[in-house]
Amino acid sequence: MADVTYPPLDVLKPVADDIWIVDSGPMKAMGLIPIPVRTTVVRLQSGEMMVHSPSRFTVDLRRQIEEIGPIRHLVAPNIAHWTFLKDWQQQLPDAVTWAAPGLRKRGQVRKAGLRLDHDLGNDLSPGWPSDLEQIAVHGAAGFCEVALHHRRSRTLILVDLVLNLERHKLPLLVRPFAAAAGILAPHGHAPAYLRAVVKLAGQPAREEGRRLVAIRPDRVIFAHGRWFDHDAASSLERSLRWLTG
Repeated sequence: MADVTYPPLDVLKPVADDIWIVDSGPMKAMGLIPIPVRTTVVRLQSGEMMVHSPSRFTVDLRRQIEEIGPIRHLVAPNIAHWTFLKDWQQQLPDAVTWAAPGLRKRGQVRKAGLRLDHDLGNDLSPGWPSDLEQIAVHGAAGFCEVALHHRRSRTLILVDLVLNLERHKLPLLVRPFAAAAGILAPHGHAPAYLRAVVKLAGQPAREEGRRLVAIRPDRVIFAHGRWFDHDAASSLERSLRWLTG
């Protein structure tokens, strides 16, 4: 059986100064396509740690992170990447949770009893670490993904605005569906349905996408698939051409 993940799983992997990833998963996209899941961990100038788009909680992973610094920030960057957040909150009740605009209004979130302390979208929000620039990309139907730019390492952190699944890691039967959705490496995009949702926001969304491309990052980390660890600026420009026009 194909393994879509990137072992070893649920462990810290350094990728740049003060930046780590945690590969996990799999989960199913659109209820059909198995996809890997990735968390990004950032050490802030304060020495505190931020866990971006938390994947499944393990005691050992918490220990690994806290050997570097105390976990003080948890981030749910869009309306889909919150499902493991409550497990982290229960273990780290003093950590502050930042959430994409609109997440707190969703019925599933309210039913889960998830605590959301602050909305993302404003770099000047009290308590937001100055290490990270926020770029919010809005779509229709309340969609919003807030990208983070870690200035010191020139790392752009996304979740679903790019999916880049490697064909050889997917089961044979789902490869045509992944190709049709436009999420196959090396030229992965957001899935077709998400592209449609974001494009409905019109010119504001295009300008937000152009802000991301203008950063010209050294690397782009996202939640699903082979992230851009080289030629990141040109890869991002290609992957967001559907949005920037």
